[in-house]
Amino acid sequence: QVQLVESGGGLVQAGASLRLSCAASGHTFSNYAMGWFRQAPGKERRFVAAASWSGTAYYVDSVKGRFTISRDGTKNTVYLRMNNLKPEDTAVYYCAIKAGPVAFSPSVINYWGKGTLVTVSS
Repeated sequence: QVQLVESGGGLVQAGASLRLSCAASGHTFSNYAMGWFRQAPGKERRFVAAASWSGTAYYVDSVKGRFTISRDGTKNTVYLRMNNLKPEDTAVYYCAIKAGPVAFSPSVINYWGKGTLVTVSS
């Protein structure tokens, strides 16, 4: 079993920045992608950003140029630096891991974190 522990969410004003962190522990895979999904009130959970095992980054169009995903040297921790936050970024952000290559559907995720709430006021 894999445990994902997220941190970094909070309440900020539009234009502010936050950095989310997620650390994986337990019986992780030998090669896996890590990333972030978000679920806004009343909406479906959707892909935000992901990093492959080798570090290649992927983003949904709405966050390109504002968010940066990265993995540390151990590859068991992923970060999401969020700049110029907007009210539409308000959501619960969920860390996710998946064996092998990056994919963008919630249905193929192997393990989820409990989520961290990001609220952006106008």
